[in-house]
Amino acid sequence: MRTVRNWYFSLVLQDALTEEQDDALTELASFHDGRIHLAERPGYSRFTCSFEAETLTQAIADALGRFVDLPGVLVRSVELDEIALEENGMATPAVLPAPPPLADAL
Repeated sequence: MRTVRNWYFSLVLQDALTEEQDDALTELASFHDGRIHLAERPGYSRFTCSFEAETLTQAIADALGRFVDLPGVLVRSVELDEIALEENGMATPAVLPAPPPLADAL
């Protein structure tokens, strides 16, 4: 028997959303069901996600599938922060968080 669980991760976009993409996002019901949330700051956009699935891969695929209806938006990376690693039951001494982006370090 397989176990379904909540997976927590972030989808980091290649570029910040344009005004047109942001407007289109407000019309897409798939982005307003409580499982995916937009976080922005100047020049930067990411979606924090919480999806139920049997595997992390399935959860990420479900989240990425929503971007088909949001043209021109490219997901640069999938990230799990220290809290997400713990929540996902994936925190081990061999798993280290990624260093902050260069712009954040300056």
